[in-house]
Amino acid sequence: MDSSDTSQRLTQNPHALRDNPERNLEVAIGRVVRELRKRQRLTGSDLAAQSGLSVGMLSKIENGVISPSLATLQMLANALRVPLVQLFSGYAEPRGAMHVKAGDGVEIERQGTRAGHQYHLLGHIGANDSGVVVEPYLIVLTTESDRFPTFQHEGIEMLYMLEGTVGYRHGEQIYRLEPGDTLLFDADAPHGPVDLIELPAKYLSVITYPQSR
Repeated sequence: MDSSDTSQRLTQNPHALRDNPERNLEVAIGRVVRELRKRQRLTGSDLAAQSGLSVGMLSKIENGVISPSLATLQMLANALRVPLVQLFSGYAEPRGAMHVKAGDGVEIERQGTRAGHQYHLLGHIGANDSGVVVEPYLIVLTTESDRFPTFQHEGIEMLYMLEGTVGYRHGEQIYRLEPGDTLLFDADAPHGPVDLIELPAKYLSVITYPQSR
């Protein structure tokens, strides 16, 4: 793939920051309502009249001192001509994170694991708003490890070689993976190590797939 084509398609800025989010829901809603009102050059009286609220009630909402009902928020959203969900945009929802110290990864038997393939799960976050699951593993292969390329599952997988050398099959192609090499592929095709060239071999495997609905 041409690098210029790739750069044109990767448009998300990983360093972009949103405005500082608010951890209190009422305060976050009030701040968004006030900012939208000012952006539309409406006075408190204007917005109160258009939404059917009293000026005092609107003031309390904008100052985050009361918890407005969903019906009230819907009236405000209609008056401001924005989707209801936008009124929650300034709220900082808790986001999952897991720190696993070196050597503390949990050794597991993953479905389809072959004999001698040591899988150390490096972290896991359950249901989240992204719509995807990510499973990061440290995989260790030794002279006892099977060489059958029978892994096949949904999602995208990325390998990053840390130690040793293996011949890794994806579909009909075999790739020689050495320390520092990366292999990114569609995991729906048959894949796995077929040639254990230099052992022990260690590599990171990061698998991502849609959350179950």
